[in-house]
Amino acid sequence: MVTIGEIEETLRERGLMRQDEEAAAHETAGRQSDVAERQSDAKICWLTCDSRAARPGTLFICKGAAFREEYLREAAEKGSIAYISEREYAAGRGLTAFLVSDVRRAMAAASALFFGYAPGEPRLTGITGTKGKTTTAWYLKAMLDAWEARQGEPETGLISTVSNYDGKHRQDAVMTTPEAPALHELLANARQEGLRYMTMEVSSQALKYKRVRELQFDVGIFLNISEDHISPQEHRDFGDYFSSKLSIFRQTKTACVNLDADHAQKILDAARKAERVVTFGRHPRADYRYSEVDRAGSRISFRVTCASFSERFELAMRGSFNVENAVAAIAAADVYGVPLSCMRQALAQTTVPGRMETFTSGDGRICGIVDFAHNRLSFEKLFDAVYQEYSQYRRIITIFGCPGGKALNRRRELGIIAGLFSDCVCVTSDDPGAECQEEIAAEVRGYVEMTGCACSCISERAEALRAMIAHAGAQPGKSLILLLGRGSEKYQRLGEGLREYPTDSRLMREALEEYDADKEKITDVAG
Repeated sequence: MVTIGEIEETLRERGLMRQDEEAAAHETAGRQSDVAERQSDAKICWLTCDSRAARPGTLFICKGAAFREEYLREAAEKGSIAYISEREYAAGRGLTAFLVSDVRRAMAAASALFFGYAPGEPRLTGITGTKGKTTTAWYLKAMLDAWEARQGEPETGLISTVSNYDGKHRQDAVMTTPEAPALHELLANARQEGLRYMTMEVSSQALKYKRVRELQFDVGIFLNISEDHISPQEHRDFGDYFSSKLSIFRQTKTACVNLDADHAQKILDAARKAERVVTFGRHPRADYRYSEVDRAGSRISFRVTCASFSERFELAMRGSFNVENAVAAIAAADVYGVPLSCMRQALAQTTVPGRMETFTSGDGRICGIVDFAHNRLSFEKLFDAVYQEYSQYRRIITIFGCPGGKALNRRRELGIIAGLFSDCVCVTSDDPGAECQEEIAAEVRGYVEMTGCACSCISERAEALRAMIAHAGAQPGKSLILLLGRGSEKYQRLGEGLREYPTDSRLMREALEEYDADKEKITDVAG
């Protein structure tokens, strides 16, 4: 618990309080300062940017382009005593108003103060990149867990696209990197529960909008980069996206950089801001170099060579692209001093929900793969792995969608890639939001058909999958069905809000069970 005076002092130290910009602004700052002075000892009991979560004694943050004054009014009615904003609101009359030049920086600073953030407690790994963040995070967490278990220490923490764990709660994630108040609450819980390590995915949005501004990463991993999240709502262009990603090194002690990534030299140049840089990849100059990749059945093995060892590792997951994610985790784990045996154990046992999950029909004619692939880089790597590891399937059927109002470049890129490497494509829903799903699908379909590939559009995701399984069942030979883009996500953005929706894994399992049941009925009738 902190006081209003302590919040004001923190914001002033960071140069965030608006003062002396112009006469009117000066008067506003004076009124604000007087209020803060009169109530400087008042205790702040909670901090949030969600008016629904406000309670007596709350410091409320007015953030976001979609912010509406009614949110502050609701927070005040629920007992908020102060608010942070870039402008003054009538709805906040009677509350202490902290008027700041950058509300997102202020939110991060206030959150760190309120929840008592202390660098290194727990030791924090941040993972960024266009593809592979979740799998790398799960691999590293599994390595750290194995090591901590041997020492009698508790399980380590995780903040990921799939789920969050802070020692107190294990919950489904709503976004890749939470807003600063939720993020600092997770870290505070982890510290209180004695967790010594926390592994987290860091999205470009989290970096651009300063959700992680106050954090120090003991290790920062940069996996790869390709054009993504380009839209008026996200990043105006690739330069903005790339610069946001690179900013992670400003708050990183040890940077782990993939030498095989596009723009690797620019990434290395930015990584010089870190205290130490280690590299990984297939590149001959990588500090952690992988080679001798071998695919035997459903298992993938590879060798990693560095200054301290040259050892073989084996993955429990399919997809040769996961070797790169595994080596990133190995590099970070070695920085922390994790024993080789714990690294091997983790990689040999770890699978990630919604990532390269495989399901097969009872008659063996249909294999379904569920994967989170949802951008150009992940599509390219997935199809490359499919052609290498599933060559026994003569037909590839791909089902995917594109989000509404954001990542607009995906519609062309994914449509063309899917069309080039599939025998049949079905475009379905994937977070259409307020945009018309049929219009999104029609746009994507145009790009698929440019390649000469057959394409259909079925808005309901479960219906699309059932239709494609029925189509595959009517064809001779074996078919591979790729259900892409959502993985283990349990919600879709439909209209203005989130709605519960079955995971792709569940959809695939149930659809293949229906297919098997129908086949049995046909067999019984024929018999």
